[in-house]
Amino acid sequence: MVVHILGKAVKGKARVAYGLAATFYGIGFNTATRICSKLGFYPEMRVHQLTEQQVMSITKELSDMTIESKLLSQIRSNIQLKKDTGSYAGLRHAMGLPVRGQKTRNNAKTARKLNRLDRKR
Repeated sequence: MVVHILGKAVKGKARVAYGLAATFYGIGFNTATRICSKLGFYPEMRVHQLTEQQVMSITKELSDMTIESKLLSQIRSNIQLKKDTGSYAGLRHAMGLPVRGQKTRNNAKTARKLNRLDRKR
C-alpha cells in the first residue's frame, strides 16, 4: 500500500518518520521526527495507518518548508554566487576540488578525474 504526499509515493509499511526522511530531499530523520511530534503522531505509527486528515496536516507542514526542487535551486544559486564573487570556496567548486578544507593528496585525485568536462565513458 502506498500513500501519496505532495505527489510523491511514500511506502505504507514504513514508519512515518522514516518514510518522510526517505522520500523527500531536504528532510532528514530528525526533521521528520520533529514534524511528527509537532503534529502529535505516535512515533511507531506506520504510514498506511494515517487518516486523511493526518496526511493533509503533513502535507501542510511540508508545503511550508523549503524542500525538493526549491532547496536544490537554492543550493545551486548559493554555489553560483560564490563562483561569481570569486571567493575561495567558489574557485574550489569551479575546479571540482574539495571545498571544506579536505586534503587533496589521495581522494581528490579521483574527484578531479571525474569532474572534468570532457569525461570519457
